Amino acid sequence: MSKLSDGRPQLSETVASLLRDRIMSGQLRPGSRIRLEQVAEETGLSITPVREALLMLRAEDMVELQPRRGHVVAPLSRQDIIDVFGLQGHIAGELVARVATVITPAQLDELRAVHQRLAKAAQARQASKVEQLEFEFHRGINRLADARKLSWLLRAATRYTPTRFYAADAAWRAAMVTDHETLLAALAANDADAARPVMARHFTDGAERLVKHLDDLGLWTA
Repeated sequence: MSKLSDGRPQLSETVASLLRDRIMSGQLRPGSRIRLEQVAEETGLSITPVREALLMLRAEDMVELQPRRGHVVAPLSRQDIIDVFGLQGHIAGELVARVATVITPAQLDELRAVHQRLAKAAQARQASKVEQLEFEFHRGINRLADARKLSWLLRAATRYTPTRFYAADAAWRAAMVTDHETLLAALAANDADAARPVMARHFTDGAERLVKHLDDLGLWTA
């Protein structure tokens, strides 16, 4: 991993995102200790943004502060993952259903342009670009829904999504491209009833893939 520059904004959020991904993808298992000095050395940062990142993760119930041990990864279960991704899918489905009834041809063209770039990045196995463009695609849809609070709730819920893990998975990338194409077709037809389940499945499929991955790691019996 390349070191981060101290000149980058929101360093604590960058560290929190890195640790979230490792926790949710099973690289950091429940009960394992997170050492501030080790994370600071790895990222090339001072202790301060690492400590701030861990405060964020404590507020999200992803880490706990234990006496004489410091920060450790909080418990995680299959049901936790199913619950969180199910919530994501429900909210995202509602947002895209609203968009389907109001989207303009110009807005649809913008989403298609992002998707085309995303599909090319997926085919080229450019994981970091896939991660970035996938975020951009969904952010574009959520902004069109004009539902500030619902969009905020979705952003909070999707913090639990290990985006690096998914972007590096060839099977997920292929399924993502197919889902987006089906979703764009529903939006083009202004069909809210078709768009909603496609978006929901996009998230529940992610839950199934993640649970299987963690099953294979033996996370639940560790």
